Parts: sequence; structure tokens; C-alpha cells
Amino acid sequence: MRAMFLIALLLAGSAGAQDREKQYLEGAGMGYARAAELNHFPGPMHVLELADQLKLTAEQRAATQALMDAHKAQARALGAEVVAAERELEHLFRSGKLDEAVLARVARTAAAVEGEYRLSHLETHRRMRDLLTADQVKRYDELRGYASGKAHRHKH
Repeated sequence: MRAMFLIALLLAGSAGAQDREKQYLEGAGMGYARAAELNHFPGPMHVLELADQLKLTAEQRAATQALMDAHKAQARALGAEVVAAERELEHLFRSGKLDEAVLARVARTAAAVEGEYRLSHLETHRRMRDLLTADQVKRYDELRGYASGKAHRHKH
């Protein structure tokens, strides 16, 4: 019974890692822009989903789509770097041949790439707000459930 539990736990961890890799490779938000989202800096994906309710102009729609497309390309490229860095870290431990200096270099590289991934998401939210009016940002917050003062924790 205990062995089956351990096997299930390992498989769940492996599946979770695969899901996370997939999200990075897709450029998914994964909560990296939560600080922006919850503080009146909308994300382009949700702005496009709410375009009619926000009464976006044709120019705003086009600019938002362009921002989204550019961001997705960048996030996917950075996501691939995150996955590669994490695989290198895992490979190091699998090999059993690592010293403090090598471990520090690889871990810092992985952290730096992940930081760039997050920055990409945050910067996209910053740019998105510049494309909207104050009333549209306020309406976005209302539609996303953030205006009540009890911001709901939507996955992004």
C-alpha cells in the first residue's frame, strides 16, 4: 500500500512538472503578473476577451492584439529557456557530478531566466494599461471582480 502511494506521488509530481513545462512553452501567465493584474494593470488576453464590454475601438483592438502576439512570441521563447535551464539543473543532479560553483552558476542562470519570463508578463500588463482609458481600466476591474475591494484571485 505504501509503495503504491509513493509511486502515485512520484507520478503526480512528474505530471505536474510536465504541465508546468507545457505552460512555459506556451508562454502562459501562471500568476507571474498577479501584482499587475490586481492593481489596475490589465492583461491583453483578458482585455481581448472583454473587448465588447470594454467598448474597445478598432485601433485599441488592433494594438491589443499586436501587444498580445508580440508578448506571446517573447514569452514562449523565454519559456523554452526556462525549461532548458531547469533541465540542465536536473541533469546536474542526475549526473551526481556537481560542485558548489557549478551548482551556483546553473541555479542562478535558471533564476535569471525565470525572472525575465516574469518581467515579460509584467511589462506587457504595463504596456496594456497605456492602451486603455481610465474608464476602461475601471470597467475591466469590475468585470474581473477586482473592484469590490476584495480582489478575487483569478488564475492568469
